[in-house]
Amino acid sequence: MAEIIARDGTWAFDGSTIRITPGLHRSVPLFRQTYGEISVPLEAVSGVVYAPERKRGRLRMRLREGADPLLQATGGRLPEPADPYRLAVDADRSGVAEYVAQEIRHALLIDRIPQEPTAGYLLPGPPVPVSVRSSDGTVSFDGTQVRIDWSDTSDRVKRATGPRIIGLGDLVQVEWLPNSGYEDGFLRFVTAETAFSKLPPERDPYTLDLWGSVRRDLLTALVATAVTARLPHPSTRADGTRDGQGRPRPAVPAQADLHDVLLRRLRELGELHRAGVLTDEEFARTKAVVLRGFS
Repeated sequence: MAEIIARDGTWAFDGSTIRITPGLHRSVPLFRQTYGEISVPLEAVSGVVYAPERKRGRLRMRLREGADPLLQATGGRLPEPADPYRLAVDADRSGVAEYVAQEIRHALLIDRIPQEPTAGYLLPGPPVPVSVRSSDGTVSFDGTQVRIDWSDTSDRVKRATGPRIIGLGDLVQVEWLPNSGYEDGFLRFVTAETAFSKLPPERDPYTLDLWGSVRRDLLTALVATAVTARLPHPSTRADGTRDGQGRPRPAVPAQADLHDVLLRRLRELGELHRAGVLTDEEFARTKAVVLRGFS
């Protein structure tokens, strides 16, 4: 057993699995504490390095592309303290950190672990049901459908449409960008129909606009990961329709289908306007955004 215990967490390697446990110190991000322990099978690992520094070094694990739904969903955008595959190590523990790294690298060589992308997820992601309250509303996922309940501070257009329920079979992918505190983030649920809606996050009824507490909004990555883990693996898209991070691109609807989607959206907005839910200004502004989709 090779093990290192640091303030931010513990890594323990038994020859076949690296068990990563978050620390209990108050400096450990809420996301990391909530995600909990992660068991990484050796076959999911691409490499591990330890970079010593004057006061605190960094132990970092790289996973094979497509092995982990968390990395697939977040696209490398997790802040470093919240990244479970990085561990800050005090200088006096650098020898132990290097030993753990060497043991993992040695096992990778002995077991001849390939470097190629995986054909399926080797980690399960967070369990369901999972529910997170964000600045824009509460998003829940029970394994079969996503539900969004808007908050009192959500845009009036979103609140007017009521709770949004999306079946897993209707989803193409999940897009997630964290709230940095300087720029808003978002959690977008993409279907074939909404792939080209072009609505901004604050008015898109399929998107949570993340603008509040960075600490709490980061938890939306739990839902993004849980959904991603249950969508078809990127390797199943053999037609080359994947983005630069290996995630499947939304299926492109026919032009006629796209126009039908936009027309339905216009009718929905018109009904809200006639009912007095949307003001003239809100209706005109949102209608203009939808009409741009016809171009």
